Amino acid sequence: MTDLDVASPATPTVSERVRALHAQMTLEEKLAQIVGYWLDQGGDVVAPMQGEMVAGRQDPGKLSEVTAHGLGHYTRVYGTRPVDPAERAAWLWEEQRRLKRETRLGIPALVHEECLTGLAAWKAATFPTPLAWGASFDPDLVEEMGRLIGGSMKQLGIHQGLAPVLDVIRDPRWGRVDECIAEDPYVVGTLGTSYVRGLQDAGVHATLKHFAGYSGSKGGRNHAPVSAGPREVADVFLPPFEMAVLDGRARSVMASYNDVDGVPMHSAQEYLTGLLREEWGFDGVVVADYFGVAFLTVMHAIAADRGQAAALALEAGVDIELPSGDAYLAPLAEKIRAGELDEAYVDRAVLRALAQKEQLGLLDADAFEGAPPVSIDLDSPSHRDVARRLAEESVVLLSNDGVLPLGAGTGARVALIGPNADRSEALMGCYSFANHVLAHHPEVPLGFEIPTVTEALRGELPGAVVTFAQGCEVEGDDTSGFPQAVAAAQAADVAVVVVGDQAGLFGRGTVGEGNDSESLELPGVQRQLVEAVLATGTPVVMVLLTGRPYAIGWALDGDAAKPGAVVQAFFPGEEGGTAVAGVLTGRVNPSGRLPVSLPRSTGSQPYSYLRPILGGPSEVTSTDSTPLRPFGFGLSYTTFGRELVAVDREVVAGGTFRAVVRVTNAGDVAGADVVQLYGHDVLGSVARPTVQLLGYRRVELAPGESVTVTFEVPTQRFAFSDRSMTRIVEPGDVEVWAGASAGDNEVQVVAEGIADLDEPGTGAIAGRGGPTSDRATVKVTGDVHRVTGADPRWVTTTLS
Repeated sequence: MTDLDVASPATPTVSERVRALHAQMTLEEKLAQIVGYWLDQGGDVVAPMQGEMVAGRQDPGKLSEVTAHGLGHYTRVYGTRPVDPAERAAWLWEEQRRLKRETRLGIPALVHEECLTGLAAWKAATFPTPLAWGASFDPDLVEEMGRLIGGSMKQLGIHQGLAPVLDVIRDPRWGRVDECIAEDPYVVGTLGTSYVRGLQDAGVHATLKHFAGYSGSKGGRNHAPVSAGPREVADVFLPPFEMAVLDGRARSVMASYNDVDGVPMHSAQEYLTGLLREEWGFDGVVVADYFGVAFLTVMHAIAADRGQAAALALEAGVDIELPSGDAYLAPLAEKIRAGELDEAYVDRAVLRALAQKEQLGLLDADAFEGAPPVSIDLDSPSHRDVARRLAEESVVLLSNDGVLPLGAGTGARVALIGPNADRSEALMGCYSFANHVLAHHPEVPLGFEIPTVTEALRGELPGAVVTFAQGCEVEGDDTSGFPQAVAAAQAADVAVVVVGDQAGLFGRGTVGEGNDSESLELPGVQRQLVEAVLATGTPVVMVLLTGRPYAIGWALDGDAAKPGAVVQAFFPGEEGGTAVAGVLTGRVNPSGRLPVSLPRSTGSQPYSYLRPILGGPSEVTSTDSTPLRPFGFGLSYTTFGRELVAVDREVVAGGTFRAVVRVTNAGDVAGADVVQLYGHDVLGSVARPTVQLLGYRRVELAPGESVTVTFEVPTQRFAFSDRSMTRIVEPGDVEVWAGASAGDNEVQVVAEGIADLDEPGTGAIAGRGGPTSDRATVKVTGDVHRVTGADPRWVTTTLS
């Protein structure tokens, strides 16, 4: 194995305190600092292979022995089983003091937890799943949520959160779609970076996952190989991570389970060191995904044993093995003592681990010397307020023939039907504590309030008679409940049928980690249930509580009877039932937009709206990949008009151009619009997408109100990897337009060839009253611009 070049940019720069501490360490003490230990006191298994893979399963009587040389991480102190937060905090404070007292170097352990939909701990707030963040198109609110989550973690002595997920959705059959934000890299990057900022502002380090390409797996199968070409990796999968590293200053990155073109990511030096550190300048820590190092032997078969797996991962740049020391302890020590790996690789990882602990205050003399919290509210009014607002902003109205909103004229009899109508678990994602852990503890209450859709709608319609009939389960072929559901619908003025998913892990549900699908039809007999209710002739509203988009053309565009309205909610969290009920009654005007295209069929996958011409329908194929509803789509109870009133005519490659959009609420109720600016690189040296989101801005408008949104668009939004794999902006024409979705090009554009903005900073708009066309052309001039890390990645917007 090649010796580490100590002059390499990948070698960390650390403080004198860290270097002095490192200089005292034995090999055993070094290795102890780069592994985790899973506190599994109850014997619970929350992940496949946990029982057989975790080294040294927890025994309360052996902690002193296990941590004799110190410890890098405690794995999921709060998140493995239901424990009272205050009682567990008291235990943790004492355990950290014991490490300081009893180990030679006195270094506390770093504590990490899952926090994708809120802190994954008993009694903690459960926020909407990331797919709902994407539907909100609201980075400020996502940042506010991240700050609240981080504050809760900080109070409990937690230092690192394993979130956000920055995987770009490529195939809705993949079970982990509910953990993802969107199919657009820019939306993933902006919202994910906002979450990072919020969490880290609270003093907790964020961990970007899964680096990289994980969501591009073949057939939408978990842990499957990825055959993406280097251009797709560079232009689709990597930009969100680049944004979160360079702009969000994320302090941790998690390697992904997959291989890319045969190279497992846990051994990919070219990504974990060459790209991440040497090109992007990342100076945090890289952690393994759980068992990812050992998987180099077990799943990838590129290492003969755990020692070789450890050497490959450590050389590549994986600093910390999680969740335990299955490979980085005894197997790695043996490898080093045999002279088969330079100990400098261990030193590099240890220095990074100690630097992180220093940043978090773990090396300070007063660490954990104060009193632990005796009580803590992990679901405060502030948590619930943000959970409610984010849930309300994320609900997407897919169709409506006028049956919504339900009002006084609807009648006093409402039938709530379906497997997800009266289940709180249906509102939460896979990485919620309820579905991730409490599924193993049915005797334990949730520990927080989470009204179901039925309960919330009864609260919204106090004068109505609201009945409930389940009809069927989420999964299975039992239709014995259909007659009761049909009878309930027949006796009602309107039937609300709530269908969708149950999130879970590895076979315990219809979506979530390991719950990939061969079909995009609704699970079980849910479609048949909806059709049975439709056959009654009672007006029907179909509500989807799901973790992925489904192929529901029969409910949206079919020739047969179909619901009068279809509402999509992606696991909207603890206030999700209230948010859905608010949309149904009109208390909330729906403003969510699809963060992922609604698929036409299973066979049309994988699909992305970021497609070249050959990725769409044509006369040379009998299949049609056109989605049922495009990326960015969402209806409202009001009507918005959008007018592109001015765009700069020219911009130098590498520069920034302005586009001004006027949006008007033309209806009679207040509402929020997500103003979307799209573009198209007309002629590229490689095939380019026919449509690309350039920027977006959520705006609230009173009836009749108009605002102008000025987009400052860096030409780097059109950047791509050329034939030499250099990321560039090419000169040439680009088309720009504003729309309601990626499929909307019916906009009004002012001026002959589009007028320039007046003097910069004046806010004035030129060219009023000219002829209209559907797109503006901006000429990108100058030489080819090579994109570097210093180039802007964000579109900025202002309102006037």
